[in-house]
Amino acid sequence: MKYAVVAMLVLAAGCSTTTVDQPIPGSLTYGGKVIHSPYRPGTVVKHTFLGEFGRRQFERYVVQPDGTLKLASRIESEDFLWN
Repeated sequence: MKYAVVAMLVLAAGCSTTTVDQPIPGSLTYGGKVIHSPYRPGTVVKHTFLGEFGRRQFERYVVQPDGTLKLASRIESEDFLWN
């Protein structure tokens, strides 16, 4: 059990989940932009981009009943792998 906790901590050190309070530069809805999606309400739309300091940002949006996108989650990770 101890090793499982250590393994989870090591994996968590490589990527971090940030709060989804505000869109950041590069987000689909940054700066008050309103994006209308052709998909059905409840559909999850994924968006990936390079954020500050070259860190990869993985965002998920949910299509709202009016067709707009709502930021649901963002995960930040390094854009490279250590060997």
